[in-house]
Amino acid sequence: MAQKRSIFEEVGTDQKPKTATESKPKGGLIEKGNRGARKGIRAWLMVIFALVMMMIAVGGLTRLTDSGLSITEWKPVTGAVPPMDEASWQAEFEKYQQIPEYTLQNEGMSLSEFKSIYWWEWGHRQLGRVIGLVWALGYVGFAVAKKVPTGWHKRLIFIGALGGLQGAIGWWMVSSGLTGEMLDVASYRLATHLGLAFVILGFIAWYVFLLGRTEAELMQARRAKDAKLFGMSTGMLHFAFLQILLGALVAGIDAGRGYTDWPLMGGQVLPPDPFYIEPLWRNFFENPSTVQFIHRVAGYLLFAFGVVTWLKGRKSANKTTVAAFNMMGAVLFLQVVLGIVTVLHGAPLALGLAHQVGAVALFVAISRARFLSQFPKPQSVREGL
Repeated sequence: MAQKRSIFEEVGTDQKPKTATESKPKGGLIEKGNRGARKGIRAWLMVIFALVMMMIAVGGLTRLTDSGLSITEWKPVTGAVPPMDEASWQAEFEKYQQIPEYTLQNEGMSLSEFKSIYWWEWGHRQLGRVIGLVWALGYVGFAVAKKVPTGWHKRLIFIGALGGLQGAIGWWMVSSGLTGEMLDVASYRLATHLGLAFVILGFIAWYVFLLGRTEAELMQARRAKDAKLFGMSTGMLHFAFLQILLGALVAGIDAGRGYTDWPLMGGQVLPPDPFYIEPLWRNFFENPSTVQFIHRVAGYLLFAFGVVTWLKGRKSANKTTVAAFNMMGAVLFLQVVLGIVTVLHGAPLALGLAHQVGAVALFVAISRARFLSQFPKPQSVREGL
């Protein structure tokens, strides 16, 4: 008996209508974006994040202990091996004795004293090599296994490229203190080096946030974006980055130890002799009193803008977003207090390092609040009440 034909079939053909399952595409942009080891790559990036944060801390200690110029050559591969015998140590020491920091400041330093600063700089550079190795092994492993989500190859390569650039800028910074009459590295080069470290840290943090959710969840969350709050937190992030650069200028010329009174400087609002260096523009980079004054004023302005941003964030209907801005506000307050305490004690090693680590915590807290402004986490109607 002839089989009944559907009224939806084309006349004169044997083609049968596709079922809903058969007609559904096997994949799409969202599904493709979810492919790959998102959790594995996220964990790998978090390891790199921790290493970069450690790198910033070790770099701060290297600067505070005046160890940055103890290695006078840049050998990306062979430099990984430290001096292994007394003759090698003596050869390294003789190279150090040729630079201005030794002849103008550390003349008479013993070999054992040289070794103590050498190990700080060697450890700093070695940690940089470890970060590069962790990135290379991780990326190659995920790429060969074809576990990199769609659209993520360029992002991960970008992180590696920034790391390579950071190594080159590090040597550019060190080289500034090897000639002329410089006792330390150029402060603006130090600021560039530290600034790029925070750029790397910021991108890694953002990628970690993105990988914490699926592409479908991110697309859905974007529809609830708080554009005003996102804009304010973006401004907050840029302002904090500027303050970090100013802090690097302070550290580069030891300006944090010049005036230990607060809120005044030398007993007055404007520090004495703020523009004694000629030409005028050099005072903003090389005059310790002026550089510290600018860093202080920028800190006050950042705190004021942070309070406004925090108050705006507290009005969000999303509880997770509110919590993120509360965290940002708390870290900002602690960082300001820590900065004041650091100044009052003349920027000793422990407080100086704590203040630098606090800058990392603040930068990440702002980044997270900014992310949740753009991609708020879903919540039930009852939670929003």
